[in-house]
Amino acid sequence: MGEYVVLLIAVVVIAVFSLIVSFFKRYKRCPSDRVLVVYGKVGKGTDTESRSAKCIHGGAAFIWPIIQDYAFLDLTPLSIEINLTSALSKQNIRVDVPSRFTVGVSTEGGVMTNAAERLLGLSQADISNLAKDIIFGQLRLVVATMDIEEINSNRDKFLAAVSSNVEAELKKIGLKLINVNVTDINDESGYIEALGKEAAAKAINDAKKSVAEKNRDGSIGEANAHQAQRVQVAAADASAVEGENTAKITIANSDARRREREAEAERLASAAEKVTQARALEEAYAAEQLAENARATRDKATQTANVVVPAEIDKQKIEIAAEAIAEQTRRHAKGEADAIFMKMEAEAKGIYEILSKQAQGFDKLVHAAGSDAKDAVMLMIADKLPELVKTQVDAIKNIKIDKVTVWENGNGKDGKTSTANFMQGMMGSIPPMEELFKMAGMELPNYLGKKVEEGETVEFDDVSDSKAKEEK
Repeated sequence: MGEYVVLLIAVVVIAVFSLIVSFFKRYKRCPSDRVLVVYGKVGKGTDTESRSAKCIHGGAAFIWPIIQDYAFLDLTPLSIEINLTSALSKQNIRVDVPSRFTVGVSTEGGVMTNAAERLLGLSQADISNLAKDIIFGQLRLVVATMDIEEINSNRDKFLAAVSSNVEAELKKIGLKLINVNVTDINDESGYIEALGKEAAAKAINDAKKSVAEKNRDGSIGEANAHQAQRVQVAAADASAVEGENTAKITIANSDARRREREAEAERLASAAEKVTQARALEEAYAAEQLAENARATRDKATQTANVVVPAEIDKQKIEIAAEAIAEQTRRHAKGEADAIFMKMEAEAKGIYEILSKQAQGFDKLVHAAGSDAKDAVMLMIADKLPELVKTQVDAIKNIKIDKVTVWENGNGKDGKTSTANFMQGMMGSIPPMEELFKMAGMELPNYLGKKVEEGETVEFDDVSDSKAKEEK
């Protein structure tokens, strides 16, 4: 009986010890280079939905038997070589972008769950192949949105775009992008190589241009020194020396532009030739078209140097001659205008003097007439009286009367015969002096023969007036 009790106690102790050991074995610690994934019944998440797994990094968890199990995700980085070839850029030029990406399982909270759901149980090679497919697609997408010059010159922008796109896609499967290294970028057409040669050719051309400009400045300085010397020797030769120096400067500038355009044409021809050789098999017609365009550009530059530059020189000569003729015409016209102005000014002064003298004479005449303007006017009329009488006489002086026939019947009125009436009518056709005065707005004085109306008496103050009365 005692043996059975001892045996039962031993079994119970062993069972308890085994249970304790089993519980200790179910408590799993997560190493720093791994992620502990507990799956099975792991409870609910923050959104009250059942979680597929619980990920632990840098800690420990108890794995309940039967209802839970566990596995580890390796955090060792994966180096993936991506040899992207014939990727179509934004310019429709295919480029090769050899690169190396370093990725690993992410330790970010939500991303670890993605890794547990999609990468758990996969080998490192399988994970690497899956990541490679994603990277290939996103790298092609980034290349398609950028120009070759931008990819080649602005590597930071290119890598930032690649990192942004690739990392966003890798997070969906639980991976993290650690590093991107683009070794070199090439294109099938040789465009990048041509860009490098273009930059080198531009630097060489800039240096040549600088040397040419310095030589030109030296030539201009030397020409200016000769010009100053020749001006001091003879003033007459100054214009010729200035024209000669101007022509030299123009020729130097023309040569500099021609050399610059020839260098540009050579650069374009060289680049076109390299591109043509690279695309000879796939794009023969396009390469031929580029070559023709380059040759047309070179011919155009040659024609410009041979035709346009001499034409510009001739144009400048014609403009200088035209300006000289225009200046001569302007000066001649200015001289004529000055002469006309002086003549009219002299005439104006003469008229002014005449009017001034007349005004002074009128002033003296009024003063002599006792400051009576009417008497002054009468004096002026008296002065012009002979001319007025002469005008009246001239009115009938030139009348030619070849023959006058008067039929006299002997009957007369008031003792006047027909002949007397005829002569009286003829003399009446002459404008009386009194009428002339009235038309001028004045009244004829009595002593100048004023007409006496019927019934009107005229008084005479002196003897001469009495005699005139008797004669009347």
